[in-house]
Amino acid sequence: MSDRKHRTPAQDGWVPVTRRELLGMLGAGAFAMSAGSAAWAQGAAKRGGILRVSGPANPSSLDPATGGAGSDHAYLWTMYDTLVEWDYATLRPKPGMAAWRYPDANTVVLDIKPGIVFHDGTPCDAAAIKYNLDRGRSHQRSNIKADLSSIASVEVTGPLQVTVKLAKPDAALPAILSDRAGMMVSPKAAEALGNDHDRNPVGAGPWKFVSWADNQKIVVTRNDKYWRNDRGFVDGIEFAIIPELSTGLRSVSAGQNDMAYALPARLKPVVERSKNLSLVTGPTLYCLQIYLNLAKKPLDNVKVRQAINYALDRESFVKAALSGVGEPAHMNMPSTHWAYDAEVAKLYPHDPAKARALLAEAGLKDGFEMTIGGYTDQDSVRRGEIVMDQLGKVGIRLKFTNGTIPEISGQYFGAEKKFDALLSAWTGRPDPSMTYGLMYAKDAYFNAGRVEVSPELSALLVESRASEDIEVRRKVFSKVQRIVMEQALVAPIAFQFEMTAVSGKVKGYRSNLLGKPKYEFVSLG
Repeated sequence: MSDRKHRTPAQDGWVPVTRRELLGMLGAGAFAMSAGSAAWAQGAAKRGGILRVSGPANPSSLDPATGGAGSDHAYLWTMYDTLVEWDYATLRPKPGMAAWRYPDANTVVLDIKPGIVFHDGTPCDAAAIKYNLDRGRSHQRSNIKADLSSIASVEVTGPLQVTVKLAKPDAALPAILSDRAGMMVSPKAAEALGNDHDRNPVGAGPWKFVSWADNQKIVVTRNDKYWRNDRGFVDGIEFAIIPELSTGLRSVSAGQNDMAYALPARLKPVVERSKNLSLVTGPTLYCLQIYLNLAKKPLDNVKVRQAINYALDRESFVKAALSGVGEPAHMNMPSTHWAYDAEVAKLYPHDPAKARALLAEAGLKDGFEMTIGGYTDQDSVRRGEIVMDQLGKVGIRLKFTNGTIPEISGQYFGAEKKFDALLSAWTGRPDPSMTYGLMYAKDAYFNAGRVEVSPELSALLVESRASEDIEVRRKVFSKVQRIVMEQALVAPIAFQFEMTAVSGKVKGYRSNLLGKPKYEFVSLG
């Protein structure tokens, strides 16, 4: 174990922000920006050059419909445009490849921007949009079926117009179409390549795919036929896959790469001490948590799941694992999100005695052993050690299996169902209905046990999309979150900030609330 646990942030020459300061930053929607971001705001953007990025994880797939890892987005957004976009600071949806309108509660009309072509030269027209939406809803390998479950049919109603009929009202659909479900692939390529499209993607984004060497490098190059001229400034992007984040940061300091993202708080002082690096940071929806497979014993017992939540000392976790730069997580929404419920947040104060009592009521007075998946990078190992120690104090003995993100996540969420639990993160989605639907709907990919908790929760997940009124939706999500946490379907631990280090030549990079980097406005000085 690293001697890091014996050091304080002050010993490293940096005092972390207080919780009050942290929440003030979140409430204000403040984003710390590098000098390059200011240059972007002034409209200065030089074209050309190759952006070199240190990426922390190998993708699970480069097809947006078949992948499962939240870390894939940093690669996908280079090659795919989305039907809908979102504002960086608020995640409020806005038109992307298409504009949308609701003629009535059960109908959405998508009007597609003219002149968009895929990287293989085929048009991104209404027929292509219909193909993608139908593929996402019904393809055997699709992992976005739950996102599109409200769609009853998709009809081409003009060369550049698609009419979507809904089985039930869905106010979240525009936000959903800003994520994987809205990333359009070439129908020609998808049909010709089949499963091989995972590794040979064809989209319509600012850059097109060149190569992917597993766990080593991903390369994309400029799409000369890109339909926009206000973004996509660099000639290409080369991603070096470097799971060890401190190594990735050193590669930027040494000039081998231009930026490294998803950095842990412990590396903040290193960036600040470096004369040739700038730090870009901002609040995110990135929630570190323990996924629980409710189909596995003894996790099928709600008292056991509740015991896990009572045993977690979230405040101590934030201090030890995030150097204080984070927020304890009591549900899947941070405290300043409009869907947050302060009363639900009170359900699980740190109470080891209560945890032990619940285990005894469940017939496990001597505790039990739980198999759990984790990742091999230094910060994941450290987080695992902290959680192991906290749960061990109430008799829950963790048996970790560590591996890469795609490997371990696939073993847990896929057909193998290898572990009882997974220590990982929920990387966030533009609309809270997506978060709760993807994790807790009966057939959702991230519901590893494919367990339906209750008909009430299923009905509420539908209701959460029925109105565009935020106050109405807030009340529905309060009910959703209460069921999720009273039933202890998950053990949320902490929200962390995005931290990205950029070299002095990188201009225009901005943080976003999802905490997943986009490079569309980046240029090289």
